[in-house]
Amino acid sequence: MPKMMFVKGFVGASVVFGAFAAHASAPSAWKDYDQRVTSACLAASGLKDVKPVGGLVTYDDRVPVTALVLAGRYPQKHMKNAPGRELCVWDRKAEKAYVSEADQLLPKAPQ
Repeated sequence: MPKMMFVKGFVGASVVFGAFAAHASAPSAWKDYDQRVTSACLAASGLKDVKPVGGLVTYDDRVPVTALVLAGRYPQKHMKNAPGRELCVWDRKAEKAYVSEADQLLPKAPQ
């Protein structure tokens, strides 16, 4: 009898977690995640007229981050509206975006 209860409990838990995993990987869930990360990165950027360049780069859970390259223009007067790039790293655990200048990451943008 205890063995049967264990099997029923295991099957029940599998169904619950399986349903959760299916929901978490649904296309709409990924779209929501992509939008949340992109919005956070754009908000964290110091560039004006900033836009994502390419798509999100999502690392596995050993390095729980997602990266996004951003392009825009430097708002500082001494930068004279020069084009610039930033690398945004989204920390999935903290749910926070961190941005760093990354002009050296790609070839120089046309002016």
